Amino acid sequence: MGETSVEIICRSCGEESLLKRMPRYEGFKRVGEILTCAACGYEYASEADVPFKQRRAPRVFDTSDAPKTVRVFRDEEKGRLCRYCRQYVVNPFTQRCARHRRFVEATDSCEDFEPKASAEAKKADPS
Repeated sequence: MGETSVEIICRSCGEESLLKRMPRYEGFKRVGEILTCAACGYEYASEADVPFKQRRAPRVFDTSDAPKTVRVFRDEEKGRLCRYCRQYVVNPFTQRCARHRRFVEATDSCEDFEPKASAEAKKADPS
């Protein structure tokens, strides 16, 4: 039962058909499956012998259909937003400016902006 497709191209009749799975019993104990072509009844010895029909995904989109990267802010504009400031403090209930001790929004801007230290600088100086 490794394959998920049940469509086959039968080796006996050459038709596109479905794989029919029926239980095989010895007495009252199930010992396996009988794999047959639904069109002609040809029996396959094992699942490895079944010629499953390969499914191809339809090619609807290509790389030209990929969405373009949207850049809302130029680098110099985004650098002055509170969310990128060193004094910006976020907790679960509010956003505050530690320098001016007031409530702010992430998209506010300020003349006293101090950029956050980059991740590389934090690794070099863990203080």
